[in-house]
Amino acid sequence: MRAVEFQEYGAPDVLKVVQADAPDPGPGQVTIDTVYIGVNFADLKARAEGYRVQSLPFRPGLEVSGRIRAVGEGVEGLVPGEEVAALVDGGAYAEVVVAGAATVFPLADGLDLRTAAALPTVVPTAHALLHEVGRLRAGETVLVQGAAGGIGTAAGQLARAAGAGAVYGVVSSAAKAEYALTHGYDEVFTADTFTDVRRTTGGRGVDLVLDPVGGDTLYRGLDALAVFGRLVSFGNAGGAEPWQVGQPELYAHGRTVGGFSILALAQAAPEALRALTERAFAKVADGTVSLPVTAEFPLAEAAEAHRLMGGRTSTGKLLLRVAD
Repeated sequence: MRAVEFQEYGAPDVLKVVQADAPDPGPGQVTIDTVYIGVNFADLKARAEGYRVQSLPFRPGLEVSGRIRAVGEGVEGLVPGEEVAALVDGGAYAEVVVAGAATVFPLADGLDLRTAAALPTVVPTAHALLHEVGRLRAGETVLVQGAAGGIGTAAGQLARAAGAGAVYGVVSSAAKAEYALTHGYDEVFTADTFTDVRRTTGGRGVDLVLDPVGGDTLYRGLDALAVFGRLVSFGNAGGAEPWQVGQPELYAHGRTVGGFSILALAQAAPEALRALTERAFAKVADGTVSLPVTAEFPLAEAAEAHRLMGGRTSTGKLLLRVAD
């Protein structure tokens, strides 16, 4: 089978197509004949910085859609030939992928394989940020960093559907702002106008901030919170030192900070992840959330997908296509 790996860290050119033996499933696992692969920022961080890489060579990729090829010992409720989406902890850039059965999800009626590949990390994460961790209530205001990305696109729509009083976004360019305004956002700021949040809210601030950036951006998000506001951190895209928040930032206004990682949840509480994913996928199946695939590349052109995402000009979701 074909797969895409890197043997050293660096620019997108380190991604190479290799030939490998197709894997067999172990106990509690399935193998999937891949049709589409979702591209995520975590894939770029793995390639460039070694994020979550235990050894080289390394095959990136966290989410796939396709058809079950074989099931391992002890797997129930999944059968060969069934169309599924799956979350994997690396290794998705391949024609055949191994996945733990607990993170393999049969597709609901009306959900096609192309759409499904965009969902396993994005929509459950957006749902958890707003509801399970962020505890959004109807009428509250939300601010989302990275509003034009995959998670931001889903979060804007989910917040609007949940009855948010106002949904604000932050993006890196005017073009991205135009895109985000079509996906649930009332107003979108560019990074250099982020401080306008308080002016826009009449000095009150927002009830919930979702932050994938970390560093100074996270602290500015804290400053944008209203009394009793919540911030949920779900990444460190800015590459800053791990943030620390304590009594001075939280006590005076009763603010709270939470965190979320879908990969960490998959390892620590797979049944909770399954329940979360089922809730989130239902929002796609019923039309509440539409997640646009804005670019698609053949598997052999994975480097081009990384260049596009790394250039910070992409919106929505990027996919790799493995088979028709």
